[in-house]
Amino acid sequence: MKLITAVIKPFRLDDVREALTEAGVNGVTVTEVKGYGRQKGHSEIYRGAEYVVELLPKIKLEVVVADTLCQAATDAILKAAYTGKIGDGKLFVMDLESVVRIRTGELGEDAI
Repeated sequence: MKLITAVIKPFRLDDVREALTEAGVNGVTVTEVKGYGRQKGHSEIYRGAEYVVELLPKIKLEVVVADTLCQAATDAILKAAYTGKIGDGKLFVMDLESVVRIRTGELGEDAI
């Protein structure tokens, strides 16, 4: 099993969710986060005063999938989150040792 974590632009969330559903992913955890990468934030002008926004709003998605579904899920995220502009985000894939469904006690892929 794999844990896929993606940090994307907030306005791409609906497209990514739809793409994951089409790829066969059953569930996703979404968190609103802030951060920066190479772009180091940006400057904005508010009421005539310039100020620097160092932490940009992002969306963090976490998806647990079976090994067989991992490539389809990552491809779906990459395609749907892509804008071609700086700040598109990052995608991380990690091995999961164990998953347990709390309600039923199911283990492994049955718990996904």
